[in-house]
Amino acid sequence: MFTRRAAAGGARFAFTDRWGGAGAAPFDELNLGGHVGDDPRAVAENRARTAAALGLPVERVVWMDQVHGAGVTVVDGPSTEPLPATDAAVTATPGLALAVLVADCTPVLLADPLARVVAAAHAGRPGLAAGVVPAAIEAMCKLGADRSRIVATTGPAVCGPCYEVPEAMCDEVSALVPAARSRTPEGTHALDITAGVWAQLALEGVVPGEKSHICTRESADHFSYRRDRTTGRIAGYVWLAED
Repeated sequence: MFTRRAAAGGARFAFTDRWGGAGAAPFDELNLGGHVGDDPRAVAENRARTAAALGLPVERVVWMDQVHGAGVTVVDGPSTEPLPATDAAVTATPGLALAVLVADCTPVLLADPLARVVAAAHAGRPGLAAGVVPAAIEAMCKLGADRSRIVATTGPAVCGPCYEVPEAMCDEVSALVPAARSRTPEGTHALDITAGVWAQLALEGVVPGEKSHICTRESADHFSYRRDRTTGRIAGYVWLAED
């Protein structure tokens, strides 16, 4: 069920793969996205199974209505509905998990274990260019985090060579985040969103953490929109352990 679990002080990180769930093709098995056309009952079951495996009450997991922007929402308690029009969530509330959904975009998890502030961000091409990751870090700092203590980790995402884009789009994003420029094996223009995220994190001065090297388009264990179009979503989770 989990591709990787890590811990930083009192913070917890987790990323899912596509297995161990209740869904049928093309959402088999552990689709956690409620907006992709899957049976809502299967999604609810998958979210419950994942929360239980993480040792979390399912109602303590906060989801976002992700819109490929740079909006950040600070939360201090559970929400029965996804946070509206936001691509990053921040909390200082122990036991409250923040979840980010992806199927090629880069899931970014952040934590300052000393200040006990965590964040989850959804960094696709538009979000990277708009600065969703720096915005999430800024929101963390307003809650007492310090950039020099923030630990970052990124999960499975499409790799640069697999993310072909038109030349104009590559130039547009690379003008803002030069590290995102990439090439396909055929030499055409591409973007490496994860590389761009890590360049932004370095500029912010955060602590380098773990970087997943799994390409979702290449991995049969993960959902990929670019590969399959109609598909599910994996998730990254971050939360503070309760004292």
